[in-house]
Amino acid sequence: MTHICEQYFSGEDDNTSDYISEGLMRSVLHASRIAKRNPQDYEARSNLMWTATWALNTLIAKGKSTDWMVHMLGQAVGAYTNATHGMTLATVSLPYYRYILPYGLPKFKRFAIEVWKVNPEGKADEEIAEEGLKAMEDWMKELGLAMKISELGATKDMIDGIADATFLLEGGYKVLKREEVVAILKESL
Repeated sequence: MTHICEQYFSGEDDNTSDYISEGLMRSVLHASRIAKRNPQDYEARSNLMWTATWALNTLIAKGKSTDWMVHMLGQAVGAYTNATHGMTLATVSLPYYRYILPYGLPKFKRFAIEVWKVNPEGKADEEIAEEGLKAMEDWMKELGLAMKISELGATKDMIDGIADATFLLEGGYKVLKREEVVAILKESL
């Protein structure tokens, strides 16, 4: 899911890659819930692996600038905690997305509606977008993912080092400054 989101949350044009990404994300939601209930369900697990292949084979990056800051944050957390790749991404993704939401509001609104089936009727764009991120958070908790870097062993006194180890990339909705990285990491504690 994070690999898809890293490519999805960039750009503002009507890009065919985004439609493909939305379908892949809906597939991850469907299959992950089945696999959680029944880890032996071959079809659900094969669909997750098939989606994982499409998430990184460069197709959905076509025509996109792509972001990858969740990975940069997660890699730095992993360097300090030795936590797994997926868990570090889970712990920093929502604080990062909530931080950049105002800069990419149209795409976050679209994400909420198209992936999470948020009903937009009578709601402001920001409310719709936040509801989508809340749905993502609930799904991550449903799967049993770590939600805070402290769950992985990170402590407050590690924040400066983790921030220093975080590569700052262009391509997303906002190029972060070091103090913004620190704020996101503190939010993820």
